[in-house]
Amino acid sequence: MALRTIESLGDLRGKRVIVRCDLNVPLDDGTITDDGRIRASVGTIQELTGAGAKVVAISHLGRPDGAPDARYTLAPVAARLGELLGTPVAFASDTVGPEAHAVVDVLEDGQVALLENLRFHAQETSKDAVERTAFAASLAEFGDAFVSDGFGVVHRKQASVYELAQALPSAAGRLVETELAVLAKLTRDPAKPYTVVLGGSKVSDKLGVIDALLPKVDRLLIGGGMLFTFLAALGHKIGKSLLDADQLDTVTRYMAEAAERGVDLVIPTDVVVASKFGSDAEHVVVPADAIESSSFGADGLGLDIGPETAAHFAELIESSTTVFWNGPMGVFELEPFAAGTKAVAEALTKVHGLGVVGGGDSAAAVRLLGFSDDQFGHISTGGGASLEFLEGKELPGLEALGWQ
Repeated sequence: MALRTIESLGDLRGKRVIVRCDLNVPLDDGTITDDGRIRASVGTIQELTGAGAKVVAISHLGRPDGAPDARYTLAPVAARLGELLGTPVAFASDTVGPEAHAVVDVLEDGQVALLENLRFHAQETSKDAVERTAFAASLAEFGDAFVSDGFGVVHRKQASVYELAQALPSAAGRLVETELAVLAKLTRDPAKPYTVVLGGSKVSDKLGVIDALLPKVDRLLIGGGMLFTFLAALGHKIGKSLLDADQLDTVTRYMAEAAERGVDLVIPTDVVVASKFGSDAEHVVVPADAIESSSFGADGLGLDIGPETAAHFAELIESSTTVFWNGPMGVFELEPFAAGTKAVAEALTKVHGLGVVGGGDSAAAVRLLGFSDDQFGHISTGGGASLEFLEGKELPGLEALGWQ
């Protein structure tokens, strides 16, 4: 059965449509520091309001542990969403309580409301299907139809993602459609040369995607904290750099499998080593196989790929037709250790084909470093959902929409 789309819901004029968005944006004392996920939700909402629907947006934000917590209110998100839509968004200070009903009851055709954080209710993420179903039923009271448009949560079996899609006539939103179309290009006969760039802190976070993509890629570039486990597997000393000690055998197997398949698995040749973790830390560039030769000795801490590696990665990326990048190359939040990530991002903007930024920290990095979304072929809102899709896992939120 094919994915159900908005067209399957028929005429929506005058109907209340619940839209599950992913508005889980970073906040600093109530100020949104990256509104990318809000902007990604605008298209579907505008299409629905343009069709005359009354839109009831729902989302989670952070991890408030199943109870109201002022630090995780969606109030700032409602204000920003209203700015982006060019029309006020009514905000309900509860999720399924009297305030939510009062706000939704007075919505007129083409208007939008946002309910308070779904995760202020423990039932949303409960492992008990009965509890999730009951909460989904409470949410369903606000709508005549349901549109699932939070791609970043479709890998979760949660009430607003899975059970709510079964409680009402349901369909995928345009953001989910777009994400699936792009990810399909990365898994089904991708245009060659195909390069995957993986970073982030731990190898263990990327095991599934490496397993799934090794048979499909031409090049696999390794950066971020995970690179030090590869260096350790090659017998190099890595000082106090991150190490997934229990993944050394797995990494050795990956290198052997890559060689057997003719995949160019590229490990950095130089790294930026610091005396400590901090923007004011002393730091030097050293060969990747001589990290402890720096003045910091065994106390050295690798925090970025080096300039030689960054230039080589950029060359390989720019010469590719398909590129998927997930995970920063270093501690990009600290200016002295952002150069590797910036080089990869810059190269991705020059790909003559499909260049995909794989969500999560990578998406945050490109915006923090001054790039705009339209410089890339696609910036995924998925993060973990994108990786699980590429791994070939079943995603409950998509299955509930007819995806197979």
